Amino acid sequence: MKLMIYEDKCIGCGQCKSVCIRDNIEIDEVAFETGSNCFECGHCMAICPTGALTLKIFKGHEDRIVEYNAKDTPLNYHDLLNFLKRRRSVRWFKNKKIDKFTFDKLFEGAYYSPTAQNEQDVEFVVLDKRLNDFMKHVYDIIKVEEEEFFRIKQLGEYLKDPSTRKYHPLLWQGKQLILTFSTDKTSAVIANTRMELLAYSLGLGGFYSLFILKADEIDHDKLMEFFPQIDKKKHMYSSFIIGYPKKTFKRTIPHNEIKVKYM
Repeated sequence: MKLMIYEDKCIGCGQCKSVCIRDNIEIDEVAFETGSNCFECGHCMAICPTGALTLKIFKGHEDRIVEYNAKDTPLNYHDLLNFLKRRRSVRWFKNKKIDKFTFDKLFEGAYYSPTAQNEQDVEFVVLDKRLNDFMKHVYDIIKVEEEEFFRIKQLGEYLKDPSTRKYHPLLWQGKQLILTFSTDKTSAVIANTRMELLAYSLGLGGFYSLFILKADEIDHDKLMEFFPQIDKKKHMYSSFIIGYPKKTFKRTIPHNEIKVKYM
């Protein structure tokens, strides 16, 4: 059984039963578990009007529970849309690194991110001191495609002799890199996107690198040799170079029209 149910608080209203998609809760004057494959989503815990139940896995994390008024929207549509409009990829950074305290603030967004089947298996790696070693490891994997992609060839030339280019071919002026691992691609991308939005709210910026992701696509096993502490079943699904922007922008830029079909 996954729940702690406090019968002295339960009023038998059935709200918990109504949101349980696994039919794990029934009501007989008070709530009780059926043992029907609960996957610990927490809906029952979040909707209970009296706080009569909680998931056992959250014991000791009571400080994470925050009461709120569902009718109060903390951010209105226009403010959020305007924030999204102002997002731009940043490749020119100040010579200032992000400290651990700031990274911890960013990962709060990922902490609350949804995951497929509530697996909550997303992991992040912040590459800083070992960034150069990692880029050499990436090149050793993706160099098989350097005749097809000139950027990969430039990376190889840069690693041999940094004076060949003004900027790093893949990192530009970036000094820190966030990698996201998960067994599910969508879960990883959503978590990283939430982290990225928080980054912009803190005056940070960055950009995604598809070339670094090629390392996982080409030879996952070899890539994971660099990360022996991470389960090999997880893949690297996001690569985000991050830092303090050196350049700032003054206006939004139009995009191609979004194609939407209603069927």
